[in-house]
Formats: sequence, C-alpha cells, structure tokens
Amino acid sequence: MVLQACPDIADYARHGISSRQDFLTAAGVVRTALGISPSAWTEACAAMGEEAAAVTVAAILQKGEGIKSPGGYLRNLTQRARAGQYSLGPVIMALLRVRRVGRKRA
Repeated sequence: MVLQACPDIADYARHGISSRQDFLTAAGVVRTALGISPSAWTEACAAMGEEAAAVTVAAILQKGEGIKSPGGYLRNLTQRARAGQYSLGPVIMALLRVRRVGRKRA
C-alpha cells in the first residue's frame, strides 16, 4: 500500500523495492537527497520508529514541491508523533486518494 501511495521512492532504490530493507535503504537515500539532517532523522526514528519514519520520508518525497523545508516538516511531524498526534494511516490514505483522482483526470 505504501508503494502505491508513494511510488516515487522506487526511483531511489538501486534494484527496486522488494523487501523492508530495500525500502529502508531507499528512504535513507531520499532523506539525504531532500536535505533532511541526520539529527532530524534520528529524532524521527526515536519518536515514531524507523519504519514509520521511512514511510514519512517517502510521503514527504511524494508530496514534492508542496513541502518547502522537508527537514522542518519532518521535525514538525516528529513533535506531533511524540504528542500522540500523528498517524501514518491518514497520510497514506490521502496520498492514495490524490493518485486515484489524478488517474481519473488523465
């Protein structure tokens, strides 16, 4: 489901994404490409877990230019996660809806 909602992350995987480790590795490449600092990444992993942080980075990538400061955005989401106010479900569902609407218009 994550790859359907965030297909752009596959462009950052050397041999495609067929495992959890492939996804995490691609998210690390994306994190660097987006200019997200190691400290922001570490904090996100501590607050939401490595997998959720990786999915969040994939979602940030998918949203693209709509996010002016990916590192700042991740830090904001990290704060929300610490407060129990962030969930990946709505994020993924919103991205899936955007993709469905885009396909209908095409």
